[in-house]
Amino acid sequence: MEGQQILHLSQNRADLRFPFPERFAERLTGARITHLGRKAKFLTLALSTDEVLIMHLGMTGRFTVSDSKIGEFHHETGTDPRHDHVVFELASGAQVIYNDPRRFGFMELWPAAQFEAYPRLMAMGPEPLSNGFSEAYLNSALKGRKTPVKSALLDQAVIAGLGNIYVCEALWRAGVSPRRHAATIPGQRAARLVPAINDVIAEAIAAGGSSISDFASASGELGYFQHAFAVYDREGQACRNCDQPIQRIVQSGRSSFFCSKCQR
Repeated sequence: MEGQQILHLSQNRADLRFPFPERFAERLTGARITHLGRKAKFLTLALSTDEVLIMHLGMTGRFTVSDSKIGEFHHETGTDPRHDHVVFELASGAQVIYNDPRRFGFMELWPAAQFEAYPRLMAMGPEPLSNGFSEAYLNSALKGRKTPVKSALLDQAVIAGLGNIYVCEALWRAGVSPRRHAATIPGQRAARLVPAINDVIAEAIAAGGSSISDFASASGELGYFQHAFAVYDREGQACRNCDQPIQRIVQSGRSSFFCSKCQR
């Protein structure tokens, strides 16, 4: 998409999680995409119109690519055309299709000159793998917090972009119980947790992500990191470090999987 002109945009409904911006299709048609970026779980398209298209996939949103010049992909997209809500027609001949059965995703247009003031991104913490995420930062961010560490790590104001799967896996690698209060993490536990988070994220990216229900890449290819899960979605199965069965509890409405023997 980068460098391509949007020849036509089809908007097939009035809203997703939120209503589309006013004159959405009109404002995008004819614009050139000058840069494709990402911040945490948000995708950004910088446009020649001095606006930024900011997009979030929600729970079931997915982009798929159709391009006759590339040829047929080797994987089925697995999407139902009834849920194709936005279609980008590019000058190259490619179609980029946004499909979202549950419509928890959204798209918003924001002035490029005011991008740093976009409300949904202003309060976010540093991303894993960035220079801003370090042991010193985590010590400071968790100091005095009384919430469970699992909930704190899912807070986007603490670390941007971490999801439930990777927090569970990182806590297991670091030997930290998801039930432990965040205030007890600074020190030796933070020293183990920071590299564990970075390693899990890097390995998941290399494996193409985790396909559990409906995740797939833009070509329809599934991720493979789920085959390396140590605890997530393995309730009752033996821990990979010991024979203790993996347990599941619910914290803040999310399932936490852990080993009570290895994680303290």
